[in-house]
Amino acid sequence: MFSGVLPAIVTPFKNGAMDEEGLRQLIEFQIENGVHGVVPCGTTGESATLSHEEHERVVEITVDQVKGRVPVVAGTGSNNTAEAIRLTAHAKKAGADGVLMISPYYNKPTQEGIYQHYKKVAEEVDIPIIIYNIPGRTASNIEPTTFARLAEVKNIAGVKEASGSMKQITEIIRLCGPDFTVLSGEDFLTYPLMAVGGKGVICVVANIVPRDMSDLCNLLLAGNYDKGRALYYRLLPLCHSMFIETNPAPVKAALAMMGKISSAEVRLPLVPMSDDSLAKLRKALEDYGAL
Repeated sequence: MFSGVLPAIVTPFKNGAMDEEGLRQLIEFQIENGVHGVVPCGTTGESATLSHEEHERVVEITVDQVKGRVPVVAGTGSNNTAEAIRLTAHAKKAGADGVLMISPYYNKPTQEGIYQHYKKVAEEVDIPIIIYNIPGRTASNIEPTTFARLAEVKNIAGVKEASGSMKQITEIIRLCGPDFTVLSGEDFLTYPLMAVGGKGVICVVANIVPRDMSDLCNLLLAGNYDKGRALYYRLLPLCHSMFIETNPAPVKAALAMMGKISSAEVRLPLVPMSDDSLAKLRKALEDYGAL
């Protein structure tokens, strides 16, 4: 159900408030350039600093603007299982096609706790769930054997894998089989992950170059690895530039430089990029031809 490039879309802010018109325009920019889905309220969408009301409104705006043209996979994760259930139920009511749920952070649950967390949400809300494994932010890794158990749970559809380990990625694919969708959670691993059987990427850099990321995924899904490899290596420096500082500060700055959003504003504890980092980012965009 979910494949190709799904941009983890930023949440534009203006003077401290969510910029609804800016969000709608950015969604249109993505869809006009061939993305295969849209993911609001992920890490790149600054979900950690959105109020519950803002979080729900971003999901509602996204569903309304997309109007069924591509799937909407709403971020609904929490380290509080009851809260994750509530956010997931809202996403379903709003019309999302699926949800992206980060593994519980800070609590550091055991593998059994992780399994029971996802199983409980899946039992409570009948909507496709994409698990988000990002040990660098959660302080725990979901092991491939746990994924094998989770793959058997009704409506757990796949994973956004951001451990950075190809060993882990290949083990998940081997153990879970072809019906379990594995998406890259690292822009720079899109090509190798898809070459071993992954289905696509939930992506940061697609915010600024949606057409090229869409083309890359289309080539790889069609098995055109030679042409895809050339595009991948062209994109790679730009992918790396999105992480000069903590995501999403660089991608928001890039979008503002390109005139796609009105402000690069992020919320504390994130801060605007340093002048040195901004200069590096601008050069990467100029070298790519995005400016």
